[in-house]
Amino acid sequence: MALKVQAPDGVKVYTVSGGKNIPAWLSDKKKKALRKDEEYRRRIELIQDFEFPAGCQRIKVTPDGQYIFASGYHPPQMRCYDVQQLSMKFDRHLDSEIVDFQILSEDYSKAVFLCADRSVCFHARFGAYYKTRVPKFGRDLAYCPFSAELLVAGSAPEVYRLNLAEGRFLAPLQCRSPGVNACGISPAHGLLACAGEDGGLECFDLRARDSLGRLDAAAAAGGAGQGLTALRFDESGMHVAVGTSGGLVAIFDLRSQRPMTVKDHMYDSRIVDIKFHASINSGRAGGQHVISSDRHIVKVWEADSGEGFTNIEPGDADINDVCVWPRSGLIMVGCDSARMRAYFVPSLGPAPRWCSFLESLTEELEESANPAVYDDYRFVTRADLEKLGLTHLVGTPLLRAYMHGFFIDNRLYGKAKAIADPFAYDAYRAKRVAAKLEEERRSRISLVKKLPKVNAQAAARILAEQAGVDLGEGGKKRKGGAGAAGGPSLLEDDRFKAMFEDPEFAIDERSAEWKLLHPNTDPAKERKLLAEHFESLEGGDDDTGAVGRGGGASSGEDFSSDDEEAEASRRRQQQRHRDKRIRGEPGSSNGPSAAAGAAGREPRMYAAKDEVAAAAFLQKKSFAAEKAQPLGQRAAAGVGANATARIGGSRELSFTPRMAPDGKSRGGGRGGRGGGRGGRGGGRGGGRGRGRR
Repeated sequence: MALKVQAPDGVKVYTVSGGKNIPAWLSDKKKKALRKDEEYRRRIELIQDFEFPAGCQRIKVTPDGQYIFASGYHPPQMRCYDVQQLSMKFDRHLDSEIVDFQILSEDYSKAVFLCADRSVCFHARFGAYYKTRVPKFGRDLAYCPFSAELLVAGSAPEVYRLNLAEGRFLAPLQCRSPGVNACGISPAHGLLACAGEDGGLECFDLRARDSLGRLDAAAAAGGAGQGLTALRFDESGMHVAVGTSGGLVAIFDLRSQRPMTVKDHMYDSRIVDIKFHASINSGRAGGQHVISSDRHIVKVWEADSGEGFTNIEPGDADINDVCVWPRSGLIMVGCDSARMRAYFVPSLGPAPRWCSFLESLTEELEESANPAVYDDYRFVTRADLEKLGLTHLVGTPLLRAYMHGFFIDNRLYGKAKAIADPFAYDAYRAKRVAAKLEEERRSRISLVKKLPKVNAQAAARILAEQAGVDLGEGGKKRKGGAGAAGGPSLLEDDRFKAMFEDPEFAIDERSAEWKLLHPNTDPAKERKLLAEHFESLEGGDDDTGAVGRGGGASSGEDFSSDDEEAEASRRRQQQRHRDKRIRGEPGSSNGPSAAAGAAGREPRMYAAKDEVAAAAFLQKKSFAAEKAQPLGQRAAAGVGANATARIGGSRELSFTPRMAPDGKSRGGGRGGRGGGRGGRGGGRGGGRGRGRR
């Protein structure tokens, strides 16, 4: 069982009744089939049979809080519900449609009904007791317990009085308005107020039977020319609230002609009912809410400031009456629909004692993460609407504006999606099939751990960190790696699984954002690409100077392979010290090497070898793997930066051999010919030249 919840203005409103109605003529077989209907299964029945065949007109609670009276139409009838049993106690049918009714006793034993045929029907515990008629069609009914008088307001300027103690009609009260739409009696001092159809508010003292005063309440509220349609006193008897036919609600102090607060429903629809609600959750003394309703919405707002508290919108039916359970957050709404609505607002008060289980239901719903708002709607942005071609629906009831986008019905979204992208389902199905096949392949026994297709480099770095291997230092093992702790792999974690499966999470390492977040990513690779595709324009480099000095030596001077190995080791050590000085590591500023470190941090000039090398450097591409291929494969593929097209379709390819046929390195640099007719170098460092002077 689940509750639908809405949170307008941050106040949660739980719908505790609603859903599909089951016809009485439905067969048992079809009723069993409804068990598979998700909407039917999610329905909640606060009270059994809390509905009418067509619609509900009025809902009232007995003073003892044990019974609920409700009237409906088609056919005209009334129903009484016992809240202790959560079911219907009895129902009675009348000859004419019920306009209004009043409960005369503390329980269900005495009630009176005003019908549309000008009749007034009295009912007792056993059933109908007495029936009489009034001269004009009645619109509202009020009962004064102080004098046991029943007051009937109608389409005439008179308010008819029926004394129930004496059993006879009394002289009617004369009003200045041509007709009276509503009337009410103050529970504190018994003052009668009448709401005229011309916008006038007139008060009477039933003891003197004279008018005490009249006020054009509609004009004072800012709705001149509008009629008054609703009226209600608060518990203190000093404040009265009236509603107009234009959707205005004004609260007046009986001692002032100006309204204290005016609230506009903004629907330009007549006000149906007004209730004062004293919430026990109110943080300040004397604070109370006003619950006013028109045909479309129920508004709950502060009586003192007029600030909105929350709203309730049934949506699919017009509102006829609102009943608020005293000192609680339960609100019952009678609409032009078969099922009567019930809403629970915890911010207004606790649940009544007879339905205290609502508190536990709301607590369970708070703990669960099931979305309950807009179950049948999908959130779309304006860009999504442009793709679907639905921008012309902006401003219509089909799109409900919310935050930076709109809510659209799932059925409409599905139709528009099918028209805009007819092959979307095929692509989705192919993607799901591929995912299923990939999942089956993973379940097989495999000795080789492959990297995922999405974010393979990131996965390699994560696996290397867990294995304790530093990818930036030639694959050396590090101490205290993540793998040493025996923790689970991030690639197998369900929270990050989509990062390595969904292409939408692919990381673009060539983007500017990635470079800003990772400015020092793999500097060794950058230096390798720089050395491969560019040549230095400065002659003061250590390596170049060493080679130049070696190249300018006497041709007759002999070097052994051991001396050349020592020279190469010395150059590598100098390069390592220079890198430390550039990075500013400790110990780099001692001795004469500090000046050299300062010079190493100065800008250096490089020139690209050719256009192909420059383009490869921009693409972060290296030709080292291609140059390592055999000559036959390179000539067949025709790849590399040194391949040049020749006349006749042939190609010229320059290369430097690394190994001699006997497995020894070729001579280079200082090796070569001697001063006379030198021989070919045979040593590892360039050979010893043999020749004759």
